[in-house]
Amino acid sequence: MKAFENVHAEKCNFARKSSNLSQYLNKTDSSGWLPTSAKEMKALGWDAPDVILFTGDAYVDHPSFGAAVIGRILEAAGLRVAVVPQPNWTDDLRDFKKLGEPRLFFGVTAGNMDSMVNHYTANRRRRSNDAYTPGGRAGARPDYASVVYSNILKKLYPEVPVVLGGIEASLRRLSHYDYWSDKLKPGILEESGADLLFYGMAEKSISEFARLVQRGVPVQSLTNIPQTAFILPSGENYATKSDWEALDLNAHEACLTDKKKFAANFRYIEEESNRWQAKKLIQQIGNRQIVVNPPWPPLSTKEIDQVYDLLFTRLPHPRYNGKGAIPAYEMIRHSINIHRGCFGGCSFCTISAHQGKFVVSRSEKSVMKEVEAVVNMPDFKGNISDVGGPSANMYRMAGKDLELCRQCKRPSCIYPSVCKNLETDHRPLTGLYQRVAGFSGVKKAFIGSGIRYDLAFHETGDAKKDEGNLEYLREVIRHHVSGRLKVAPEHTSDEVLNVMRKPSFELFRRLTAFFHTVNRKEGLNQQLIPYFISSHPGSSLEAMAELAAETKDLDFKLEQVQDFTPTPMTVATVIYYSGYHPYTLEKVFVPRTEKEKLAQRKFFFWYKKEYRNSLKQELQRLNRPDLEKRLFDAQPLPSGKKREQPKRRKPSKKRR
Repeated sequence: MKAFENVHAEKCNFARKSSNLSQYLNKTDSSGWLPTSAKEMKALGWDAPDVILFTGDAYVDHPSFGAAVIGRILEAAGLRVAVVPQPNWTDDLRDFKKLGEPRLFFGVTAGNMDSMVNHYTANRRRRSNDAYTPGGRAGARPDYASVVYSNILKKLYPEVPVVLGGIEASLRRLSHYDYWSDKLKPGILEESGADLLFYGMAEKSISEFARLVQRGVPVQSLTNIPQTAFILPSGENYATKSDWEALDLNAHEACLTDKKKFAANFRYIEEESNRWQAKKLIQQIGNRQIVVNPPWPPLSTKEIDQVYDLLFTRLPHPRYNGKGAIPAYEMIRHSINIHRGCFGGCSFCTISAHQGKFVVSRSEKSVMKEVEAVVNMPDFKGNISDVGGPSANMYRMAGKDLELCRQCKRPSCIYPSVCKNLETDHRPLTGLYQRVAGFSGVKKAFIGSGIRYDLAFHETGDAKKDEGNLEYLREVIRHHVSGRLKVAPEHTSDEVLNVMRKPSFELFRRLTAFFHTVNRKEGLNQQLIPYFISSHPGSSLEAMAELAAETKDLDFKLEQVQDFTPTPMTVATVIYYSGYHPYTLEKVFVPRTEKEKLAQRKFFFWYKKEYRNSLKQELQRLNRPDLEKRLFDAQPLPSGKKREQPKRRKPSKKRR
């Protein structure tokens, strides 16, 4: 990460000397951004860039946007970096030609989302909007954007190296099921023709790569960089590290003919992706092989601080002025990301597959520096929308004995039970919240990220820690909820929750009681909003009916719900495609057809009149008169009283 220390002197001096960035952020010219056109490059005095990044997202110079992070890191390494956002792939390809050839390489990413998830719903219907495009306009990127961009660049500039990164490439690095084509696809290097793939959060990999290519090392020789993947003819020698053990996966062709072999592969892919000391993975495809090198060890706090301390403008490029807001940016423009990674290991989630299982936390100094930058933004009105991360309350949580972590290959640190080696003390996070909320100019600091309430309720055996963890929940409910606290129990059935790697629904019952108790005591009128998934592998129609009854008993009419969407590189998707659980190789029930999915989804909305008769028929078919009674018979409260509503109180003065 030494490259981070080479940030251009002028920008570093500006950042150090200026505590008020509003003058810089008000600029409407493009001099604070990486160039996106030949005109902008000329204004910088460049004859050619060293690197050109192509991205499926609009160019937002913010640490939450991957292309901006990689661009700033390469810039910090002393390279001239240009960005081509959302190039037109349907015309004469002028966007791919306008900046010419880079001196070193092209970088390609589909953007912050897999392009197919971005384009299609769980029912494979085309979405009418794109949150990463000005005005939310759809159609600004192609399906399978990483492959399309790479193919075009390889055709136009066959001698220039092309490297892939981002979520789409990362999660498709080996044989994967593609829900939208309903096919098992090979690793993306095969279809894209790219020379190298960076998986996960690629700061260290791209820094090492840039250092070596600047020294003139051919890209074809760079086969020993951690957290990269490459493809080459079977049997061909290549440079590798002597201490990397190899693990051979079932070949792609074997997976095509035997779904059980595909499922068996995934256990090793997931385990080695999340190990501190991992093996390299090798998968044959035809007469070639894809090699996936082990990941880097987790970043240190100093290293992640260096990423966030790069001088981002935190704004969309001025080229978008007057073209409409970029919805994804609007959601995070006044938010603060305090850590990275997630050790939850949920079966349907790709966070640990991309960001890693081990949580890397920023220092308080780095967080507060960003708080100051947000407060000084011209449009800031006093509310920070989120102080969080992939899971809100994993800040500074790690193994007590890191030597045990280095040997561990559990996909989750909290399922089926919280690891005894995991530090779950919430007190440092509570203190950080209070410091952010007390910063001059901040009226409210909300927590918009999802909270793992199983962590907060975990009993450590240390009375002070346990009380501190509950105090964290009280702190959030009292001071950091914008009217609605969102959490994700996902289901009510223990059988389904086991497939999901989620805690028992009993913990959500406890949270509900705790939430209402705090609200009554504080005189608050806030809502608890649970998220649920239907049609997840393992979920039967009867389990969904029980979900409906359980949530009705808790007085919920569900809003935040979704059908399970199979996405590459998750346990749940492997089960959906193969029918087998990759860790046990036992069969799991999977709702597949549109009819089955609709039948499950209806139970979320049992309270709608248009579903009443069909749901009754389903329950009669299932021979569950008890559930029919719970859902559709009147359930008056004792003594016929109305449900008590907590009284509103005037907002308390901001604490100092």
